[in-house]
Amino acid sequence: MPVLLTPDLRLPQRFTQTHYVLYLIFCYGAIETLNWTLIDRLIDLALDEDIGPGDITSEITVPAELEGQGTLIAKSPGILAGVPVAQRVLTRIDERLSLKAWKRDGDILEAGNRIGSITGPVRAMLTAERTLLNFLQRLSGVATLTAQYVEAVKDTQARIVDTRKTTPGLRMLQKYAVRVGGGHNHRFGLYDAVLIKDNHIAAAGGVIPAVRAARASIPHTMRIEVEVKTAAQVEEAIEAKPDIIMLDNMSPEQMRQAVERIGGQTIVEASGNISLETVSQVAATGVDIISVGALTHSALSLDISLEIEAE
Repeated sequence: MPVLLTPDLRLPQRFTQTHYVLYLIFCYGAIETLNWTLIDRLIDLALDEDIGPGDITSEITVPAELEGQGTLIAKSPGILAGVPVAQRVLTRIDERLSLKAWKRDGDILEAGNRIGSITGPVRAMLTAERTLLNFLQRLSGVATLTAQYVEAVKDTQARIVDTRKTTPGLRMLQKYAVRVGGGHNHRFGLYDAVLIKDNHIAAAGGVIPAVRAARASIPHTMRIEVEVKTAAQVEEAIEAKPDIIMLDNMSPEQMRQAVERIGGQTIVEASGNISLETVSQVAATGVDIISVGALTHSALSLDISLEIEAE
């Protein structure tokens, strides 16, 4: 069962347009519908970081009028993600650059597969190369790792979701890559869901007062999740009646007992130090959701290269 919120227009005044866009994307589960205004800003930042005042080497060694073709090639197997972003990088550099994609996001890649062909000015192609590959490799790595987790729990009811443990600035794209890999999205930030963690519980004086305070302050359409670490806190959470109970850093046996005790009264999420080696055991406990920070903070970039030939 997805952890999705129904949009409510009574949002805090401090919400910016960016927050609202992300909020709507989160609520409708449509992260595939990327906001290109935000992504263009991110791409421009990445290009500015790499190019600075100019691509000295290409400007010196490559004639401005030289045209050519580049081929994107997968050097290792995985799941492709980020093709639309790669195309966007090219056009931000030079509108004459064009990508003809032979593979699309979500396709399974084998080593040696040709992903697409880039045509246009060689100098501009070289200038765009590193930034384009950085996005494509990183997002494909996230999608690939996510697909491995999804495969590991395919025979259970558990759903694999991401966390906020993303690379600063890349959250929207990394969460998009999780979706491409077959996973699902948790909250986007601190503004779109109530997630009461251990420090909140300590500050509020316990699980029950924390949940009650949240329930009294948020729209009826917003869900409340509470993190618990012990059997005693599970009991408190059941009494407090949040929408979701997160079992944090529990053993599979402790999770199994908690799921049995909760008895379907709420959605149950498992989190904390979950790896590819342990995720199937966690799924077998009967939890509904498994949140995995590693999807975005530990995914290895997929090896993809660009081979250019001048005409």
